[in-house]
Amino acid sequence: MKLFITGISTDVGKTIASAIIVEALQADYWKPVQAGDLEYSDSDRVEGLISNGKTRIHKNSYALNTPMSPHAAAEIDGITIGIDKIKEPKTKNLLVIEGAGGLLVPLNDSDTVFDLIKPDYKVIVVSRHYLGSINHSLLTIEKLQERNLKIGIIFSGDEHPTTESIILKKTSVTFLGRINEEEVFNKKVVKKYASQFKSALDSF
Repeated sequence: MKLFITGISTDVGKTIASAIIVEALQADYWKPVQAGDLEYSDSDRVEGLISNGKTRIHKNSYALNTPMSPHAAAEIDGITIGIDKIKEPKTKNLLVIEGAGGLLVPLNDSDTVFDLIKPDYKVIVVSRHYLGSINHSLLTIEKLQERNLKIGIIFSGDEHPTTESIILKKTSVTFLGRINEEEVFNKKVVKKYASQFKSALDSF
């Protein structure tokens, strides 16, 4: 199984969700494109939050220096992202793949993060409540449904029942769980959530 983690926007909790899913499934982790924070990247964060000894963290296909849209960060670095150079790592283990930003974030003049999602991937959308998040969630899910992909959703942050219920009602995607606000996310907290999510992930 290969799970692609995307979000309805930036800073909605994709990396924390990825760490929880990786821990729950003892899966491998791969972030194809990292833009900025290279000294403590999302791969480093995930590695520092998991406890199991099975997971392997795979190298980014592109590690860009500037925290902005990958196409712009690549231009600053004097390169162009080639989608043909983004090679899925070979592993016999389950694989969790974390996208960069939202679904239609550009990688270059023609390709977006959406183009990294293969037909056999299952997709998990991370949604967080803010003004406009219902619209962003529905648009993201509608785009994924165009390809008849298997889609699950995780809500992160403070619970907002009216937002969450209308998204689930209008999309009929699989609800996998929620990640609440925590004072800190560390190995202990991630392991707690991993045990809560495991059953839903196993049947997804």
